[in-house]
Amino acid sequence: MTANARLLDLSRIISRAGKTLTGVDRVELAYLKALIAQDTPCFGLVKTSVGFILLDREGMRGIARRAEEEEPWGKADRLSRVFRKLDDSARRGQSDARRLAMARTHRRGLGKMLARHLPEGSSYLNVGHSNLSDRVLHSVKHGAKARIAVMIHDAIPLDHPLYQTPVSVERFRDILGRVRAMADLVIYNSQATRRAVEGHMRHMGDKIPQGVVAHLGVDLPASTPGDLPKGLPPEGPYFVSVGTIEPRKNHALLIDIWERLVKQTPPQEMPHLVICGTRGWMNEEVFFRLDRSALMGEFVHEYADLSDGAVAALLEGASGALYPSFAEGYGLPMIEAAARGVPVVCAELPVFGELLKDYPIYASLKDSYLWQRRITSLAGIGRAKRADGPKRETPLTPPTWDDHFNVILKLT
Repeated sequence: MTANARLLDLSRIISRAGKTLTGVDRVELAYLKALIAQDTPCFGLVKTSVGFILLDREGMRGIARRAEEEEPWGKADRLSRVFRKLDDSARRGQSDARRLAMARTHRRGLGKMLARHLPEGSSYLNVGHSNLSDRVLHSVKHGAKARIAVMIHDAIPLDHPLYQTPVSVERFRDILGRVRAMADLVIYNSQATRRAVEGHMRHMGDKIPQGVVAHLGVDLPASTPGDLPKGLPPEGPYFVSVGTIEPRKNHALLIDIWERLVKQTPPQEMPHLVICGTRGWMNEEVFFRLDRSALMGEFVHEYADLSDGAVAALLEGASGALYPSFAEGYGLPMIEAAARGVPVVCAELPVFGELLKDYPIYASLKDSYLWQRRITSLAGIGRAKRADGPKRETPLTPPTWDDHFNVILKLT
C-alpha cells in the first residue's frame, strides 16, 4: 500500500557535497529525484553534527539541483566550522541543508520532530547505508509511527572481511542486525545480494524482514569529451577500469598483465590502461606499484574524480572495459559499459551473470594469462589495426529506474 508520505534519508548525499558521486550516492540521488516528482508528500532527513534537519519538497529540490550541479553548493556556515573533524564537503552540505530546512532539532528531539510534521502512515526510506542508528530507527518507528524500508547494496563486509577494516566489518554487522530487527521491508539490488544478506540474517535470529529485489536503473551520462584532461584518450588501443582503487577491485591483476605485456609487445602495438577512480583503503601495495611503476604515464594512467561525461567519452573509444573484481554488489560501471556496446571482460561472479548474462567475456581470476589473451585479442595486437576503430558489441539493454520504482513505490 502506498504511504501517505515518504521520508528519504539524505545524509549520504549531504556528506558528499561537491564530490564526484559514487554508485551508492547515485542511487540516493535517483530516489530523491523520483520522490520529488511524485504527488505523494515527501520529506528529507539529514543527520548533522548537532542534530537532525527536516526538509520539505522544496528543500529536497534544492538539494537535487546542487547534487546534479545545476547550482553550486554554498559556503560553510559558522556552525559547521566549529566541528574540525568535518571535511569541506560535509561542512558545505550541512550548511546548505540548514539553509533549506523546514525544521531542525537536537539529537534527542528527532522522534518529536517527525511526529509533529509527518502524516500518520508515512514510510521512511534509507538507501545510502548511512544514518542507520538505533536512535534514528526507533524515532522513525515509535515517534513517527512510520514504516521502515532499507536498501542493502551488498554483504561484502561479512562475505569478504579481508577487504575491509575490522571497524567497518563490525559496523556493517551492527547495521544488518538493526535492519533485521526493525525494518518492515528490505530492498535488494539483485538476487545475489538478497541470498547473501538473508543468509547472514538467519545466523542472527529467526526474524527475516520482507524482502524485494529491484534492479537499479542505469542512466547513461552524455559523453563530454571536453571534460577529458590533456593526454586522454591515449593514442592507440586502450582499456578502461572504473572504480575505487581498493583491494576487492583487484587492480593488481591488471598491473601484472601490463608489466608482462610491455616485455612482449612492440611499442607501436602496446595498449594503454586507464584506471578511473579515487584511492581507497588497505591497498598500500597497489598504491606503491602505481607510484613507482615505469609504466605510469606511458602505458598505465590513473585519474581520480573524472566527471561522468568524461568517463563516457573514454568508454566510447575504448577497446574494452576490465573488471577483475573479487566481489561486487551490483557492478554499475560494467552495466554502463555494456549499454554502450563496449566489450567487457570480468570475473565470474554471480551478480554479473544475473545482470549481464552472456554479454561479457568471463575469465577466471586464477588465470591471469587468460585475461591477457582476452585483452590482446580485443586490442588487435599482432593484427593490422582496424580502420573502423575498436570492436563493438550489440549494446545491452540496461534496467531502468522506471522499472525499479514501479516495484518499490507500490510497497512503500
